[in-house]
Amino acid sequence: MQQVLESLAQELVPFGSPVYFAVLAAAVFARGMDLISTWTGTPTFLLEANPIARLLGWKLGIFFNLVMCVFISIWPLMAVVVITTSLLVAARNFKSAWIMRTMGENHYLTFILNQMSCASRSLILFCIFGEAGMFLCVGLALVLLSPLGSITMGIGTGVFVYGLVVGFFASLPLLKTRSKLS
Repeated sequence: MQQVLESLAQELVPFGSPVYFAVLAAAVFARGMDLISTWTGTPTFLLEANPIARLLGWKLGIFFNLVMCVFISIWPLMAVVVITTSLLVAARNFKSAWIMRTMGENHYLTFILNQMSCASRSLILFCIFGEAGMFLCVGLALVLLSPLGSITMGIGTGVFVYGLVVGFFASLPLLKTRSKLS
């Protein structure tokens, strides 16, 4: 246990150091992009897949994310995981945000639910887990092929976590509407 704590202490950067502020800036940018992309697509959180984000709302969500960034920035490896995952989530959000905003959240939700009712549950799950699986494979490969504790390993972990997030949150609407899809 002592070796683990000593190893962890070597990976931490001093609070307020130039490296800390660089990591903090990257973390705030990445979490900010996730929030901005969410707001662009679903300002009322109607389409937000993460129930915790919906529960927190905008004010508490922004506060929580800023506090999280302040704390994770002393551990660059953890920050890289969060930064990578956040930027990938933001990219995925931005991909559809313009459609959500143009159609309106209610119409977009109705459209998606109608399309889900036309497709088989197995096809929807195959596509959701197919997308998630590709990210899981890339992330796992990066983790397994990177030196322990390296930034590359952190990026791989972030890609892997993103794959888990996509698989989990993208399948939630299907689980909620499974009775409608029969």
